[in-house]
Order: sequence, then structure tokens, then C-alpha cells
Amino acid sequence: MDEFDPGAGEVQIFEVQDCLLVAIQEDLDDRAVLDLQDRLTERISKTHARGVLIDISALDVVDTFIGRMLGSIARMAAILDAASVLVGMRPAVAITLVELGMHLDEVRTALNVDRGLRLIREQIDGRAASNGR
Repeated sequence: MDEFDPGAGEVQIFEVQDCLLVAIQEDLDDRAVLDLQDRLTERISKTHARGVLIDISALDVVDTFIGRMLGSIARMAAILDAASVLVGMRPAVAITLVELGMHLDEVRTALNVDRGLRLIREQIDGRAASNGR
């Protein structure tokens, strides 16, 4: 596993094979979310990552801003040819997002990291098969 050197207080981004793993361990302010978005898209481009897994199991709250940014990250990853999956969403967070009217149509979700990685692998393999790779 290759770890990208984050600055103090930054969310770490780990590289495992052809995927990037992001484990958000604490609630993030708006600046930290935007910083994560910038660093993650740069890292996808630099490493040619095929998948991005974002673990939010440690988050108690996901507000509309963070929800929109997670959707934006998924769209940006797709444009950069990387599948993305959000894992570990707590039931209270899911209820809150629905009550707020958030639609994360572009965001694939899974209950845990294992299932998320399986979803990413299926998506990558499906694209490779359709592209003749």
C-alpha cells in the first residue's frame, strides 16, 4: 500500500493496486472537503487509478454541502475514467440525506469496504470487457 503524504489534518489517500482508498475519520469542514476533492482528482490523474473507494463510516453527520461534494467527486472520478463507491454510510446519515432531498444518483454505495472493492472491480472488469481490454 502506497500512502500519499498528507499535511496535518488532511484526509489520507492510500493507493492499493489500481485503486485509491480514502477513509474519512472525522467530520470535515467545507475547506477540508474542497481540499480532498482537489487532491483526490489530482491523484486519480497522476496515478491513473481505475477506482476510488471513500469510507465514511466514521462520520456522524453528512450535510448537504458534503453530500454534494461526494457527488461531485464521483462525477469527476468518472470523467477521469475511475469507478467510485461510497462505503460505510450509517443509517442516520442515509435518513438525513433523504430527508434533505439529496440525490446521489452518480454515487454507487456499498455497506462495507469489501463490498465496495468488489463493486469497483466489477465495474472496471465490465468496462474492460466492453472495450475489448
